[in-house]
This record gives sequence, C-alpha cells and structure tokens, in this order.
Amino acid sequence: MQFLPKALLFDLNGTMIDDMEYHNKAWFSILNDDLNAGISYGDVKKQMYGKNDELLQRVFGKDYFSQAQMDEISLKKEKIYQKDYLPDLQLIAGLDLVLKRAKATGVLMAIGSAAIPFNINFALDGLDIRSYFKAIVSADDVVTSKPDPETFLKGAEILGVKPEDCLVLEDAPKGVEAALNAGMQCIVLSTAHSAKEFKKYPNVIKVVSDYNDPIFLELVK
Repeated sequence: MQFLPKALLFDLNGTMIDDMEYHNKAWFSILNDDLNAGISYGDVKKQMYGKNDELLQRVFGKDYFSQAQMDEISLKKEKIYQKDYLPDLQLIAGLDLVLKRAKATGVLMAIGSAAIPFNINFALDGLDIRSYFKAIVSADDVVTSKPDPETFLKGAEILGVKPEDCLVLEDAPKGVEAALNAGMQCIVLSTAHSAKEFKKYPNVIKVVSDYNDPIFLELVK
C-alpha cells in the first residue's frame, strides 16, 4: 500500500528556502574575521549542522565561550545572514502549491529546525506562511540537535500524529539520520548535498531538486 503521510515535518534552511550558502558565508566571516579561527570555507560548510552553540563548541572547544558570548555571536551571525539573504528570500519552487494542497487535504504540517526562533520568524513572517504550521520546534525547544530524533518526535507529538505517519522533508544527512532515528520516512531536497550522500539511509523515499517533482502529487492528495 502506498504511503500517505498524515503530517509533513519540514526542516527550514535548505529545505523550504535555498539559503545555505548565505549561512556559510556569514559563518565564514564571523569565524575568521571576528574570531580568528583560521578555518576554510569548505570546513565551515562541514560544521554547519545542529545549534549555533554546538557549531562554536565543535570549532573552539566546549568551554571556550560563555553562554552569553555564544548568544551574542549567534545573533550577530544571523543578522549578517538575514541582511544578505533578504533580497533573495523565497520558497523553493513548487513548495507554495504543496503547502496549499496539504492544508486543503487535511495533512498537518510542522517546522522542525535547528534554527533559532529569530531565523524561523524571519522566514515564516517574511514569506507569510506561518498559518500553515500547527507546530514549530526550534533550537530553543530541544536538548539535543539532529541527528537525535528529539526535534521530529516533538513535532509529531504536538501534532498528535504517530512517527510512522509522518513524512520528513530535509536537505542534510544529519537531518535524514534524525528522521531515521525517529522512525520516519523522508524526502530530501538536493540544495546543499548530492544524492549519493543519502544512499545509505533506508528511510529516504526520493531525492528531489524542488517541490515540482511529481512525487508530491502522489504523497499529498
């Protein structure tokens, strides 16, 4: 029998909006110009998963910054990102129709992101799509980031939907692993990673370039 999800759980960055290069550039600037990390652009990209605090701890060590310092660095980085990305802020092609179809057919939707609320609000309100989502799980709402399943399990719990009835939309291997750990199937957006990076994950239904892929007509109806 074909899988028809009762809920869609969306990662945000790289999944709903194609913005990961803007995050990479902002972190590269902060880490090197402000913090003298001496880290390459490629290595910055490899570190871009989980919470901002976790990224800083991976690069500099667990006790290098106080929480207040990490909060300040994080906010400055996000302000750089938002300023640079705002002129290009838009949904990935076809997502507007998927959101409308899901709402019309009674499929529940939630955000499950490692972003801080400051960034989630920037996207949802800037694109006027907040009304589609019955739950928002941010970095501030979980103890442990992806690949821990907490983000997606909490989203499913708020929606009142069993994990096996949820479909996760993701763009990163750590997110797909989190979905797998949560017992959820997944569709991957190839905005930041190649399809071959997801071959080892048995929960991946398909890797797509955008939401115009016909798979969404089969899954959301």
